[in-house]
Amino acid sequence: MHLTPDQEAFVREELARGRLRSVEEATELAFDLWIKDEKNRLQFLAALEEAERDITTGNFTEYNDENLHELVEDIKREARAKLADVKAPIPAK
Repeated sequence: MHLTPDQEAFVREELARGRLRSVEEATELAFDLWIKDEKNRLQFLAALEEAERDITTGNFTEYNDENLHELVEDIKREARAKLADVKAPIPAK
């Protein structure tokens, strides 16, 4: 594998600062970020496809000035439910 001069300089600087212990660690971090980015991209594309299906099938709610408060309440309800899930105690085995 070959790095560009800028990439090599960046890795050398990070090694000198002590942030990295080796070139291998830099490569590992780069791959970890790449993998995370790819997972996020795929999740985004899946969500986009789901949204497009919902629009095609009419499975959505239109909001306007008159019913915007409903959207706000829906968002609050969803956020509270997610927060409750996060705070829920882990069941004992």
